[in-house]
Amino acid sequence: MQFVFGYGSLAADLAGGHRARLRGWRRHWGVAMDNSDDVAGYKHYRLRCDGSRPAVCVAFLDIARDARAHTTGLCVPVQAEDLPAIDRRERNYDRVDVTAAVEDAPGTVWTYVGDEQGRERLRRARDAGRAVVSHDYLERTRAAFAALGAAALAEFERTAVVEGIPVWELERRDHG
Repeated sequence: MQFVFGYGSLAADLAGGHRARLRGWRRHWGVAMDNSDDVAGYKHYRLRCDGSRPAVCVAFLDIARDARAHTTGLCVPVQAEDLPAIDRRERNYDRVDVTAAVEDAPGTVWTYVGDEQGRERLRRARDAGRAVVSHDYLERTRAAFAALGAAALAEFERTAVVEGIPVWELERRDHG
């Protein structure tokens, strides 16, 4: 059996699993997708107020190495044949083996770390004032950590602070 460690939306969207702690990594807003680009099988966002598609980059949570930090998340069992589908979903990330950093790892544990393109996209968007966070993404992820308990929620609130990026009311639209 293999596992995926979710520290953001995967903690909200994958079923099952147990609370786990990843040593040596910290959560932050680290990657973005360009809402102006149409990518087959992916998504885009529209403004909830008028349905228009803003020319922004939507930011997502990421993790970075930090020897003094830890990140609480959800360790979810997955079948090996399910990993390619999760890889496609997490297209702004690289899948990384973090088994050695997960306390009491039940088997091989993978997580998703922002790839250089996704991280650079967010850097450029921040500099240009085009980076935003989806309110729905933030709240759905916050709810997943609330379900893991008060300590997990407190850590999430401390490490997922949105600084310098506005939070917008966006509606996600998946591409077929």
